[in-house]
Amino acid sequence: MGYRVPFPKNAVHRFNTCVGALRTSPRWGPMVRRHLTEITYTGRRSGRTFRTPVGYRQAGDVVTIGVMMPDAKSWWRNFTGDGAPLTLELGDTGRTGHAVARRDAKGRVTVTVHLDGEA
Repeated sequence: MGYRVPFPKNAVHRFNTCVGALRTSPRWGPMVRRHLTEITYTGRRSGRTFRTPVGYRQAGDVVTIGVMMPDAKSWWRNFTGDGAPLTLELGDTGRTGHAVARRDAKGRVTVTVHLDGEA
């Protein structure tokens, strides 16, 4: 059984603000940025632009984002089916790519991003 109740928005906002502060910190930033990035994408239904911090792994031009507690989150649903474009902050630059979300038989969700061109 997964977590199926939405998180309180003020708690999520506070957490994301703290993660953003850690990512930009001179002391902790380099270490945190190796594991956490911020994605920017346009909502499929709303057309609004969203930014959210996510954990990631990178192998060449492929970035893998594991979605923890996917039933409690909705951002990854923008990338189901054929996927959609997004931007990731890798290092000090924004990298664009095409993301596709997949759910496995156990209910786990992985978003795979194929980065465009050179950094």
